[in-house]
Amino acid sequence: MDELGGDSPLRGSQPAPGSRLERKAELSRPASKVWEETVRASRLRTPLVSALVAGAGLPLAAQTSSQAPQTDRIRVGVELITTTATVRDARGQFIASLRPDEFEIYEDGVKQSLVTFSLTQGGRTFSRGETPQPSPGIIMPAARPPAAGEGRVFLIFIDDSHLEPGQTARVRDLFRRIGRRLVHQGDLFGILSSGTSSIAVNMTYDRRRLDEAERKIMGTGLTPRDILETPTGGDGPAEVRHRAHVAFSTAYDIVNQLAEIRDRRKALIYISNGYDLNPFAEAREQRAADRTGDETVDPFAKQTAFSEADLVSQLSELTRAASRANVAIFTIDPRGLTAGSDISQPIDPVVYQRHVSKTQDTLRVLAEQTGGRAIVNRNDFDKGLDLIDAETSDYYVLGYYSSNPDRTKRRRTIEIKVTRPGARVQHRTEYVLKPQR
Repeated sequence: MDELGGDSPLRGSQPAPGSRLERKAELSRPASKVWEETVRASRLRTPLVSALVAGAGLPLAAQTSSQAPQTDRIRVGVELITTTATVRDARGQFIASLRPDEFEIYEDGVKQSLVTFSLTQGGRTFSRGETPQPSPGIIMPAARPPAAGEGRVFLIFIDDSHLEPGQTARVRDLFRRIGRRLVHQGDLFGILSSGTSSIAVNMTYDRRRLDEAERKIMGTGLTPRDILETPTGGDGPAEVRHRAHVAFSTAYDIVNQLAEIRDRRKALIYISNGYDLNPFAEAREQRAADRTGDETVDPFAKQTAFSEADLVSQLSELTRAASRANVAIFTIDPRGLTAGSDISQPIDPVVYQRHVSKTQDTLRVLAEQTGGRAIVNRNDFDKGLDLIDAETSDYYVLGYYSSNPDRTKRRRTIEIKVTRPGARVQHRTEYVLKPQR
């Protein structure tokens, strides 16, 4: 089925979805109760992601228009490593005339033998080289456009549990622009949300699914007032940390499923306000002191380092998984330029700005560590989407079998050089093997 989940599990037979009465009733409910129901829905997320991406595993023979026949070479226990590379000249123009013998790949300083090579220009792929066998059980979507060598792979992740309700109209407008400027005819795409918007569109070429998903987007993130009033512990609000965990877990499952697709550049469009596991710590401490009449705070009660460590650890694992799967994450913050919080929110503008900077830093890390781009702190989303469009349209895909058989060495560095004078290469710089079980 193309869509799972239907309407929000919180609505049932209550007021009409999207109505003012329905939103008022939703926001008036205790945050703990709302999120308790959301957590129950999130437990279905992993099998849902598997179903979502199952249709995206394109058999490699169907991905390329002209490839050399499979050789009789036998490889045991060695994984094909693929990586994308964008090569530009001194003027910033993409160079589309490079031959395989003009590329040099090094892993941990040791030159590797190039066994697969493909060029994608304007979304159309031209390939040649050794073709690995497709993974078993991978199924092509039914409605494939006739041009077998065209199209890109996008998965749009709407982290609506980190998008405030007041941003709903802005996020829908951004999503509409993504459909117009980024996802083109012939592109394979899927859509998934993290919260109560309950959006799950299987990988498809049907652009009508974009309009259907847009109408269901609803921000359910915590406002500054919600954060200040929610119960908190020594290491920050438990609900804030749990929401971040759900978002990271969902994105992690998406990335691992996208690893089944080979010889294509895979882009995860990540729409979120970013993450801060211990937001407004000083303000929350002051409010707690005001309630008790005690202005002193025990310094040993603060355990913010633990929440920071959780955030860094989950971010690191997500970026490592994306690097292994050769997935570029393009993060988009729909808040745009922020001068301060809404006038109705009881938070100091300076404190709020520090919070925004921290959340945007997490989005930058996700993008920069995976070879993507972070579209943050800007109001002109069209230029950002055009940039993503360009970087996902023109690139080379290079593959090699690692000559390092030592599985205990998990982190491997990658360096790609081009012998043509004046060429500049952009590519991922490392990957991390999965731990042995």
